[in-house]
Order: sequence, then C-alpha cells, then structure tokens
Amino acid sequence: MSDPLPAGVVDRVEYDVERGKIREFTRATFTTDPVHTDPAAARDAGFRDAPATLTHTVVAGHQRDQRAFVDSLGLALARVVVGSVTWTYLRPLTAGDHVVGTRRVVDDVQREGKRGGTMRVVALETEYVDAVGEPVVRLEEVLIERGEQR
Repeated sequence: MSDPLPAGVVDRVEYDVERGKIREFTRATFTTDPVHTDPAAARDAGFRDAPATLTHTVVAGHQRDQRAFVDSLGLALARVVVGSVTWTYLRPLTAGDHVVGTRRVVDDVQREGKRGGTMRVVALETEYVDAVGEPVVRLEEVLIERGEQR
C-alpha cells in the first residue's frame, strides 16, 4: 500500500529516462541533433549522457493511472481539452536519470463560455525531482472542461 498523497496533490509518478525512449522521441519529433542518439556526441557537447528531448516528460503519462487522476478531479473526460503545456528545465534530463513527478492543482475555476454555459479551467503543476531530490523539470498544464452541449 502506498502512502496517502498530501492535500492538493493529485498523483505521483516515477520513471527511468531510457536511451531507447529518448531515441523514439527524437524520431517522433524529427530532432536531428546527434546529442540525443550518440553518447559520444552528447559527452562532447558537455552532457553526461544523451539528453532527452524537451517533451520527454510525456512518458509519465504512460506510467500514470489517468482514469484515477480524472476521477479524482471530477472531470468529464469527454469534454476535456488541453489548454496549454509549458516545460521549465532546471537541468537537462539525460539517459540514466530516475525521476519522480508530483502533480498538484494550483488553480481550479469556473468561467463563462463564449457560447454560453460555463467551463472549468484547472491549472496543474508537476515538479520532477531526480534520485537525490533535486528539482529537474517543472511542467505546467491547463485543462479545460467544456460546458455540456445544449
């Protein structure tokens, strides 16, 4: 049994940054810089190993229980769209890193929609820390739950 999450925290995820997954993201995002696929090129560029591409923390979505997350916020998944996603890197993620991300709600408001009705806007922040607890990446997301169709 895992420890209960502190107030405001909606989930926690951990994963290893793997060289093969970095290579997949490099192909998927058409990144051509060899530092992401060639460890020697990475070391020559000053990295300890291949750095992850900037959107690599998306991998966390494959490790999370997304249904439990949506249920915990009381969102109607069919009406949710992603409003924005912002990554702030405090240092590069590189192959061999082990990270733990803690996601919490930072804002949750209702607004009038332009087509009538209300929409819910939920701002989330996930801070990823490395194996020694140092912050590595901060991810800010805004989810919008559209009003029901009339």
